[in-house]
Amino acid sequence: MLKIENGVSRTLAQYRKLTISHIQYDIRLSIPENKTETIGGKEILTFNYKKQDKNPIQIDFKEDPKTIKTITVNNQLIKSNIENEHIIIDVKYLKSGENTIKFSFNAGNAALNRRDDFLYTLFVPDRARTAFPCFDQPDLKAHFLLTLTIPKQWNAIANGKIKDSTVHNNRKTYRFALSDILPTYLFSFVAGNFKIHNSEISHHKTQLLYRENDSSKVTNSLDSIFQLYENSLQYYQKWTGIQYPFQKHGMVSIPDFQFGGMEHPGAILFQNAALFLDKNATQSQLNSRSNLIGHEVAHMWFGDMVTMDWFTDVWMKEVFANFMADKSTGVSSNKDVYDLKFLTSHFPAAYAVDRTLGTNPIRQPLDNLQNAGMLYGPIIYDKAPIMMRQLELLMGEENFRKGVNKYLKKYAYSNASWTDLISILDSETEEDLQSWNKVWVNQTGRPIIDYTVNYKNDKIDNFTLSQHPEYGTENKVWKHTFQLSLYYPDTTIITNINFLNETQDVPELRDKAKPLFILLNTSGIGYGVFGIDTTMLSHFSTIKKPIHRASAYISLYENMLNSNIISPVKLLDFFSDQLENETTELNLRLITNYISSIYWEYLNPKSRLLESRRLEDIVWNAMNKQAIKNNKKLLLDCYENIFQSDTAYNNLYAIWEQQTHPVNINLNEDDYTNLSLALALRSNDNESLLQQQLSRIKNNDRINRFKIIMQAVSSNTETRNQFFNGLSNKQNRSNESAIGTALTYLHHPLRQETSIAYLQKSLELLAEIQKTGDIFFPDNWLRSTFYNYQYSKAQEIVHTFLATHQDYNPTLKNKILQATDNLRRAQKLSQQN
Repeated sequence: MLKIENGVSRTLAQYRKLTISHIQYDIRLSIPENKTETIGGKEILTFNYKKQDKNPIQIDFKEDPKTIKTITVNNQLIKSNIENEHIIIDVKYLKSGENTIKFSFNAGNAALNRRDDFLYTLFVPDRARTAFPCFDQPDLKAHFLLTLTIPKQWNAIANGKIKDSTVHNNRKTYRFALSDILPTYLFSFVAGNFKIHNSEISHHKTQLLYRENDSSKVTNSLDSIFQLYENSLQYYQKWTGIQYPFQKHGMVSIPDFQFGGMEHPGAILFQNAALFLDKNATQSQLNSRSNLIGHEVAHMWFGDMVTMDWFTDVWMKEVFANFMADKSTGVSSNKDVYDLKFLTSHFPAAYAVDRTLGTNPIRQPLDNLQNAGMLYGPIIYDKAPIMMRQLELLMGEENFRKGVNKYLKKYAYSNASWTDLISILDSETEEDLQSWNKVWVNQTGRPIIDYTVNYKNDKIDNFTLSQHPEYGTENKVWKHTFQLSLYYPDTTIITNINFLNETQDVPELRDKAKPLFILLNTSGIGYGVFGIDTTMLSHFSTIKKPIHRASAYISLYENMLNSNIISPVKLLDFFSDQLENETTELNLRLITNYISSIYWEYLNPKSRLLESRRLEDIVWNAMNKQAIKNNKKLLLDCYENIFQSDTAYNNLYAIWEQQTHPVNINLNEDDYTNLSLALALRSNDNESLLQQQLSRIKNNDRINRFKIIMQAVSSNTETRNQFFNGLSNKQNRSNESAIGTALTYLHHPLRQETSIAYLQKSLELLAEIQKTGDIFFPDNWLRSTFYNYQYSKAQEIVHTFLATHQDYNPTLKNKILQATDNLRRAQKLSQQN
């Protein structure tokens, strides 16, 4: 007999795939205005059943069994039997062919994200079963009929078109048309007090629901949002040769959304702060918005139309969404601009995990869908697009596109695996994709890549590249493409490298004149830790291309972390010296982020104080000398991040209090809010400051967010204790976006003497966080807590926890190792100052 166990095991999923088909859900929900009141529901589930044996049908429902009121199977009322998160239906009630099961129930709230006057569903990866009875696995796709009864003043949106609506006794009922075929994790609806903007996408009427009330952001953003969507749509239709595969378009902007976006067809959810920008938005913010919209629209083909058959391959939908978003947003840019955006967007984030002892492969095993949320992270969002770009270079762009298009057409509206795709791609090339796949997709880590050069009569006599894994002794080769450059006073020689072996000579460099310095990976497309020629530091002004400088910045930082070539203090000095002259915004953002990281994570407190005043002056002066507004704003943000002196405090306090800003820098409400929090961290009595800032915020959603964060930043230790202790209650963790931000302030280096007391409990709560939170929250919880620590005591807490939890979930253990990698490295690096 099939085991009845919590979650959805691979065994159960495979069995149900053999026996269940042609599924339709007819769901009717009555949603009260008060978020504490119960949502009543009725459901009609129809499906075809192919009898195999005497195993009962298990219908997933992860909620209190008492919330199921009645069950009728093929018109026969039966007794409710719920075991280990499954409603058990004995085969004696079923028949071969079509079956109908009716449920009367109260919907679970775990994935309904109920706020004061709105709610939104978020069922990925296996949380539909927390709201209603269903077959909650990606390869049992279904059609959905939805009826919502909501307060009269609310609006609603779902996957299907609105069929009709009626009003009765201050209640409004929406009936939605039958949805396209979808997995349960993509079924979605949103209801609440939203404004509606009506427009068109590809001549189809389209709605955007939003709550933003900053008129400058709304006016500046609405047309851009729809145009970016349209641009992405047109690009994907052309690239895939497949028209938009669903019945409608639709978008919702969610305040404090815990993701960047979620690809529900016809009702895509977006993070409000990423979508609505004012006219002073930085290039990074604009890039993030265009990539976010491009990412979610790409999912309509990659993930929604063709869905992974099991969440082992969840990375496939994410890699294609990011990879295609990069393509679609880069089509209007020149290659250097596209390459720079790709480099700065993906490589630092991928390295932040892949350099750790807890890194994971792109493709990870999964035994039960209840653990699927732990598979998400920068490896699938950032390393995987790098891998895919290398695959495209290996195969050739046209062969790659042909293979992907064959895959999309073959598995349209169905399910597929990476094995299915790689087999199709393999047929389009003579390259050995299976061995390539083993290293890039199925194994962890990155290579250390270096070179040896011999000179004879001031000319290169021999140049040899080498690579080896960063960790471990296994011999493996990352076959990939990159560039290296020889720099001279008045010219640069760039050489393309197709790196295929552990060691490889570069004969085309023989007899080249001895350069000032050599830079590996100048194009920024190579993956790994690249050796650095330190002579570069004194000749850095000869690097003219922004993409080359960005690659050098990243290589310097990665080598510093590995205790190679340069110390944290020296690299901090080098980066700060570039602030005045680096005019490319994405590069300036990159090095200001690195400055903050080195300053707070790798300088010990004594060295930090010695550096602080000098660094403050350098950043402020660079801000005044930069001509470009966005660059000036980035440097003001950097100054706000690192300041410690009374002079700097008074300077910034005057800007905040008087609501005046430095020349040629525009600040909005969000900027003043962030500034107030930076000031509050450095104040011994900040209650008045925080209350004053609270009174200035005009948007109710942002007011609620600030009320959460201000507890964590309070100068009152008891207030901070109460805030942290309250997080043991899952209701107090419901706004995961705000909680993650609050934790970064709670554990800021200036507060760590007291906040270190929270670390043990933070680790103890992690397993509960994973069970009750959304997919990104465990990682957010850990990184917001541990990322800036360098105390040896904090390291001991982590070591002791792992040592005393030998049977701890291995994926969660890896998450801990990932989040505490900075702490591990700081034990050595902070002693180099």
